[in-house]
Amino acid sequence: MPQPNWQEPVRVAFGPRGMEVINSPSEALVLLTDRWPDMRGMHFVKARSVCRAALDGRRSPEEARQHFEQAVSEAQLHVN
Repeated sequence: MPQPNWQEPVRVAFGPRGMEVINSPSEALVLLTDRWPDMRGMHFVKARSVCRAALDGRRSPEEARQHFEQAVSEAQLHVN
């Protein structure tokens, strides 16, 4: 099954560590799981869940993008 990409990428700023461009729910899930800062609130949990669901075809990639952007805002990682 091909991995769904977002219509537009999400840019996540990590301050001195630079910026990452996230193009899909699978890339977002890797970031949320492996490289996310300690701020893990309600939006983080929802974004991780919806990204997994998008990879399984149970949610749309754009829904995952919306929830990922909310998690980015919650963690105060500026979306450009």
